[in-house]
Amino acid sequence: MLTIYRRHRRSCKQRAKGRKYRHCQCPIWVDGTLGGKEIRESLKLRDWQRAQEMVREWESEDRRTRRPEQQVMIKNAHEKFIADAEARKLNHSTLYKYRLLFRQLDGFAETYKLHFLKQLDLDMLATFRTTWTEGPRTSLKKLERLRAFMRFAEKRKWIDDNPATELKAPKVPNKPTMPFTRKEMIRILAALEPYGKSAGIRNAQRLRAFVLLLRYSGLRIGDATQLDVNRIQKNKLLLHTEKTGVPVYCVLPDMVVKALDAAPHSSARYFFWTGKSTVRSAKGKWQRRLQRLFELARVPTGHAHRLRDTFAVELLLAGVPLDRVSILLGHSSIRITERHYAPWTRSRQEQIEADLRAAWRNDPVVLTDGKGTPEMQGKTGQIN
Repeated sequence: MLTIYRRHRRSCKQRAKGRKYRHCQCPIWVDGTLGGKEIRESLKLRDWQRAQEMVREWESEDRRTRRPEQQVMIKNAHEKFIADAEARKLNHSTLYKYRLLFRQLDGFAETYKLHFLKQLDLDMLATFRTTWTEGPRTSLKKLERLRAFMRFAEKRKWIDDNPATELKAPKVPNKPTMPFTRKEMIRILAALEPYGKSAGIRNAQRLRAFVLLLRYSGLRIGDATQLDVNRIQKNKLLLHTEKTGVPVYCVLPDMVVKALDAAPHSSARYFFWTGKSTVRSAKGKWQRRLQRLFELARVPTGHAHRLRDTFAVELLLAGVPLDRVSILLGHSSIRITERHYAPWTRSRQEQIEADLRAAWRNDPVVLTDGKGTPEMQGKTGQIN
């Protein structure tokens, strides 16, 4: 909108009345916004009526030439986001989680009669979050995906800013997953025998290879499920390639390599996946098999990620530096490794206690019950 006003000269007698006073012959100026640009300039006129006509012509011409604002619909926005994610070759499980979020968002939008992306302001997103029923950790991951989607929209100028960044993250209690004890690992491997009696020897062989791979590689269950045969050369497993282009290998014990070779493969390309079903479906089958094995082993709290935790903690207890363990786990930062594995575990505490007992056994002060050596005791007596 444009506003015209008199810019009074120094000699004008009405100057003290300010720019609102127009009954004089001072130059007329215009101030405001036209076509998205700020304007403040002289119209080179003194006739008020002519100045009004000129400004109306400018505004009329601007309305004729201005393109109507394109409102991006919520559904179209997340379809483009998924297309971009697929082009970036994101993991299938990641894509599934985004699609699940968008199904929930579509249901919420239908309930509240929302059609356009700009309607998802901070208040609406906060209301959307109240419909989530997941725990704090899962809700945090979902919030991160929502922020990523809204950031995608912001970068493409579909929205003015990203309101999801103003949503405070839920407080997630730090409860690190405990690794399996060595006794539990022995029971899990021993339970393969009764598992084979019900599921068949071949399936027991495959499950044994799967368990050993998870335990001695630190792979997540999804990555182990779709492990390509070509990623293992002799006893070295290619874990990932760093951003610098340097490959990271994990040296597997010989028994793990033999178990993988002996177990029937699901296909010519993969150890544990046919390649025909979705990774999520195949991963679910292996989770159910592991759950049955943990029940037979009398480990009620067992799940696949504890094998990854066992891999990490056993390396730390063996003296492997934290930064090297972080590389093997594929963490983007050593801080992630610290957050998950630095808290005290019972096995680490037991090791520290054993180290302290060994140190105290050789301490000369402790050996004399704090009374010092016989020579020192004699000297002390002389002083007294």
